[in-house]
Amino acid sequence: MISIIDDDESVRIATASLVRSLGFATSTFASAEDFLLSPRRQETDCVITDVQMPGMSGVELQARLLREGCRTPLIFITAFAEERIRRQVTAAGAVGFLAKPFEGGEMIACIDRALNRDA
Repeated sequence: MISIIDDDESVRIATASLVRSLGFATSTFASAEDFLLSPRRQETDCVITDVQMPGMSGVELQARLLREGCRTPLIFITAFAEERIRRQVTAAGAVGFLAKPFEGGEMIACIDRALNRDA
């Protein structure tokens, strides 16, 4: 199961469509808080999250999951691809940092890395 967290509904729908086309089940969430409260959290093999969202940001979500001992791989997507943020989330274990709009192949490569499916 791949969970997709983005406050932009069109991005959630498009990303979920791409991920489902690869044969994965998806769950979508409008906020990090919704994801954290969801029973789907326990079934999640990978999280794709926006960096900047109202409420808890993707960076804050990553920090919270790490504090809780959760090692689910995270892929970040953002309209504001700041190098400082990329370095921060990568140092904390993110498997991808993609600028919107991203190419489908870039996301596929990140998912493959997250799920250790490198060819």
